[in-house]
Amino acid sequence: MKIIECVPNFSEGKNQKTFEAIKEAVAKTKDVKLLSLEPDGDYNRVVVTLAGNEEGILNGTLNACRTAASLIDMRTHKGEHPRLGAIDVVPFVPVANVTTEECVKISEEFAKIISQDLKVPVYLYENAARKADRKSLSSIRQGEYEGLEEKLKDPNWLPDYGEPVFNPKLGAIVTGSRFFLIAYNVNIKSNDVKYSKEIGEILRESGYAKRDENGNIIKVDGKTIKVPGRLKELKGMGVALDKYNITQVSMNLTNYNITPIHVAFEEVKKEAARFGVEVNGSEIVGLVPLEAMLQAGRFYSGGKEKDEKSLVNIAIEKLGLSALHPFKPEEKIIEYMI
Repeated sequence: MKIIECVPNFSEGKNQKTFEAIKEAVAKTKDVKLLSLEPDGDYNRVVVTLAGNEEGILNGTLNACRTAASLIDMRTHKGEHPRLGAIDVVPFVPVANVTTEECVKISEEFAKIISQDLKVPVYLYENAARKADRKSLSSIRQGEYEGLEEKLKDPNWLPDYGEPVFNPKLGAIVTGSRFFLIAYNVNIKSNDVKYSKEIGEILRESGYAKRDENGNIIKVDGKTIKVPGRLKELKGMGVALDKYNITQVSMNLTNYNITPIHVAFEEVKKEAARFGVEVNGSEIVGLVPLEAMLQAGRFYSGGKEKDEKSLVNIAIEKLGLSALHPFKPEEKIIEYMI
């Protein structure tokens, strides 16, 4: 059986009625299962994870997005997380017996249908990108929802599907196919977000702008000089988490075989110590592959432990994954849920 995961991110993190409506829309769809729905009030964003076969994942995602679109209004949305629209990003991820190319085709069919249904512009990213500057989600999101109306007037930013017409209620959608992304946040025991921001810049692959001794950005021929980041396949930024009076280094691990969870965690700890602030555990938003947890377990056990359950428990403990919310393997590891 082919298994495809989809992880739509909706710009609503507080309204329980919206969450219940999305759940109901998925429940009514054949051959797809809702694996998780994780809202965050500070980010004002909810990450939903579905899994199913080709037909089920397409229909389930369409139904969830149509429902969300009827209930979310970007004209009143405020949140810490970057976003382009109400249905911000909709990645399709190969899990079992399915190729990336097949997932790209599903994302294109989704984009075609949803752009027509909702009268919303849609961009393709990652493996579905048709232009080099659209492969990166952060590139497409630049300017965010607030800058979208002007962006759509730029010939270089015509949508891949739909008309280049600003939809003030819904904004725009980004969809495509990618490797299994792990949304991973490390908690910093400080309410000053500057530390988390600096750590995110130092670690993320894209790096940061080089500055002179006066703090001015250095440019050559009008182009900003960048200092490369330390970790490959990692995107990172700093955000405030007011509810807990802390900040987070918020990261996307786009290939956990290249930069595993435990490597990201240890590097954040190293930089936090340099700044004189403490790390207090971490969290995984959405689901995580079993192998990513086993990698961390093997690292922290020094390769001595072989038992799967023990390795998972070691990873949970050493990464501090229950610092903010209890980490329940049966609800967080994708293989345990399908």
